[in-house]
Amino acid sequence: MAKNTFGNALKITIFGESHGAGVGVVIDGMTPGIDVDAEFINHQLELRRPSGRISTTRRESDPWQAVSGVFEGKTTGTSICLLIPNGDTRSRDYTPSVARPGHADFSAQCKYHGAQDYRGGGHFSGRITAGLVAAGGILIPALRKKGIEIGTHLARCAGVSDLPLDGAAMGDDHALREQLRLLGERAFPTLDSGAGERMVAAIEQAKMDADSVGGVLETAIVGLPAGLGEPWFDSLEGQLAHALFSIPGIKGVEFGAGFAMSEMRGSEANDPFRVIEDRIVTATNRNGGINGGITNGMPVTFRCAVKPTPSIAKEQQTVDFYKCEEQDFVIHGRHDPCIAHRARIVVDSVAAMVVADALLQRYGNDALA
Repeated sequence: MAKNTFGNALKITIFGESHGAGVGVVIDGMTPGIDVDAEFINHQLELRRPSGRISTTRRESDPWQAVSGVFEGKTTGTSICLLIPNGDTRSRDYTPSVARPGHADFSAQCKYHGAQDYRGGGHFSGRITAGLVAAGGILIPALRKKGIEIGTHLARCAGVSDLPLDGAAMGDDHALREQLRLLGERAFPTLDSGAGERMVAAIEQAKMDADSVGGVLETAIVGLPAGLGEPWFDSLEGQLAHALFSIPGIKGVEFGAGFAMSEMRGSEANDPFRVIEDRIVTATNRNGGINGGITNGMPVTFRCAVKPTPSIAKEQQTVDFYKCEEQDFVIHGRHDPCIAHRARIVVDSVAAMVVADALLQRYGNDALA
């Protein structure tokens, strides 16, 4: 059974292949009357697209089309279908029987028995995330109108660290909101432009070495009401982790202080509660805005580990799984020496999906109105 749909009250279905006719997304359960800003969707897609020497030379202009669910610039409340055609494909670079190390070629063969579209990674390709970003282009502005801001920066890449996000302790999130808005406008997602330049130089060096690098993305969601999420299997952490791990290349997710909490004592890890101007807040935010799987009103914070791009120009050892023979192999084609900086807008979009779904579950179909 295919599993290409995520969500409960708001259902997101992705479709397409890297070298097929196109990719896209279906959004079901959306609040009616929400503005669909074509310029903003284009802006979001531009942040996902490759750019310069640190990205693949594949160039897709992403001329998306709203096939259904949008009328006179607003959502109708029925199923939205956004279609993004593929154009700049080069399928001759791919072979059906050689397992590229780090890719899904062999595991896809085991599941689909040769029926899968292997070109460019097919349905497993990062190209499919364009549909998620287009969906985020509708959801993110709707959430902003509800006072909810989402943003991600490249916290670390190739040994270079960016400035940290503001912790928004004691309920003062003004500085953090400003940081998130700034990141939403920047082509390369760092707060410190100097750190960004050093990261770019390191990515370019990896490309010159016929290799690749990964990175750590750090995200904050500000303005969520307390009480979103469910205990146990539908915790907000669980829903976010489920969706985030669906993004190609993400191999780790941690919330708040994350794994560092294992080295703390309880007196340090706990977030003391305070009352400020009739608001209940916490003095610190090491739990990342979530207790018992449910938001506590503080910013939700998490980090994602993005692996180095598996497509590298170095010779690697692999197998031909049709012949069941070992062989040396060099990947051809056009690939990114780092995908982390492009993935940040995908993380924002996926986070918006989960948050919108949680709001619609708790407050009903008009929650985003």
